[in-house]
Amino acid sequence: MCGRFSLRLNRDEIQQLPGHNIDIEEWEDEEEFVPRYNIAPRTQAPVIRRRGAGGPSGSASDSTSAQAENPNALIMQTMKWGLVPHWSKFEDKTLSTTNARSENLVEGGGMWASIKGKNRCAIPCQGYYEWLTRGKSKLPHFTKRKDGKLLLMAGLYDSVVLEGRTLWTFTIVTTDANKEFSWLHDRQPVFLSDRDALDRWLDTSSQTWTPELSKMVRPYSDTNVPLECYAVPTEVGKVGMESPSFIEPITNRKDGIQAMFSKQKQTSPPKPQSQSIIPSPTKRRRESTNASLEKLDQGPSLPSSQATAPGGSPQRKRLRSDDQEVDNSSKPDKVRLSLMILRCAYRITFCSRQRLERHN
Repeated sequence: MCGRFSLRLNRDEIQQLPGHNIDIEEWEDEEEFVPRYNIAPRTQAPVIRRRGAGGPSGSASDSTSAQAENPNALIMQTMKWGLVPHWSKFEDKTLSTTNARSENLVEGGGMWASIKGKNRCAIPCQGYYEWLTRGKSKLPHFTKRKDGKLLLMAGLYDSVVLEGRTLWTFTIVTTDANKEFSWLHDRQPVFLSDRDALDRWLDTSSQTWTPELSKMVRPYSDTNVPLECYAVPTEVGKVGMESPSFIEPITNRKDGIQAMFSKQKQTSPPKPQSQSIIPSPTKRRRESTNASLEKLDQGPSLPSSQATAPGGSPQRKRLRSDDQEVDNSSKPDKVRLSLMILRCAYRITFCSRQRLERHN
């Protein structure tokens, strides 16, 4: 769907449609449009249509003198977003006509049957907003042309006389989102990417819906005119809020992510060249336990008088195994068994501490 779009340019620039090589002869009701970054439904916006296309008889927009000059000329006209059909007796604000689904146009019937053949228009914009749903959060994104030119969205329009006043309204045609933008939403507007597409869409000479038009409302696929999309401030969701930051990536804002990291780099204090490292309590306990185990593995120390015989030969020899000794001067079996049990207890305690620390 398309629920918001931006058109915050000078009126002269809007009418010129820079980069599109389109000649707009005039802009009717120009003074009723206020350029904005945040255009919402039920507000006024300009649309492009053929001068001689459908409208109420006797209206200023379709006067006989104007049609005689150039009935196929392109004009711009300010209309209200949210189509009110010509058969309406009053403006029903509960009617959901902000968008018109392309499937309904192709299949025929419904409220669009008498409008789609003769009342087609294009809506210029800098880009449109769509909200990405993440759980309970909705994050606004802005989609625009990469080359910066105005987007032209396909639309329908109609007019009705209510209380003696002609009300002109329009709707934006939507279709399935292409693969490139399906992550954002399952719908997107139908875009008219070049002059040829615009002319074919606005050609209402047959006053009917044609198979060629059905092809035009398929998901966007013009690789020559790529689009880009990025996150924008959440404030755009509030009707009436206005800011140039609404159409800029949120990371480029002065209070955005890039500015935050840049400020951190400027204000962060330099690291000291040398700094003593104090081991943590956990590390000190681990080192103490390791030292105790090393001493235990070495066995009991002998007095210096018993370490060697008078001739300098050792009284005791130890094998590579910590559990065996080789001569008759070894400790009694009970003492050796006690040492082995004590060593195992140390190891069990050490392993238990390690597991507990990893768990915490």
